[in-house]
Amino acid sequence: MTERPYHHGGLRTALLNRAERTLKTSGVEGLSLRELARDVGVSHGAPRRHFRDKAALLDALATDGFVRLREALERSAGTGGRSFVANMTEVAVTYVRFATANPALLELMFTSKHQADASTELTQAALECFTGMETLVAQGQQSGDLVPGDLQQIGMVLLAALQGITSLANIGMIEPDDLDGLTAYTVESLLRGLARHHLPAPSSQSDR
Repeated sequence: MTERPYHHGGLRTALLNRAERTLKTSGVEGLSLRELARDVGVSHGAPRRHFRDKAALLDALATDGFVRLREALERSAGTGGRSFVANMTEVAVTYVRFATANPALLELMFTSKHQADASTELTQAALECFTGMETLVAQGQQSGDLVPGDLQQIGMVLLAALQGITSLANIGMIEPDDLDGLTAYTVESLLRGLARHHLPAPSSQSDR
């Protein structure tokens, strides 16, 4: 039997990509460094150059997920020229799209960041992921679009609503074609309730 090569260009990225695909189909239980090595075509010991064990691999997967989500949220927030409600709605839609496209990864992300042995990189990536949302909330308060209040509490209310939509979508209770419209309607409704001055009533889904 020919020994698989130990060296592999971009091995860490290849392992993470393959691990994420396995996570989608087989869950955390289906992941092993030995199987990943076989799948990407390297010797069984090669992955340990980057991940000392399965826990380290999962930590890295979660970290990468938070980084990708943060980048997507930052892109969706725009650079100005839109109203506070439009910005927050776009960010919310982006979050729900990511969450429904990557349910197993999102569960791993939120579970891993609360582990006692979570790496510094994971903790920092999780913290930075939602900084943009808190910044948007603060901007809404400064502009008078939102009532004063604790940034984290308001952000948590918004996130809870988005997680609810995500959960319903992932069990098939929301059709994919309705997802963006329902997310926008939910956020606009929440923001209307949190508004210092009354915002216009959100459009119904049938109007979208």
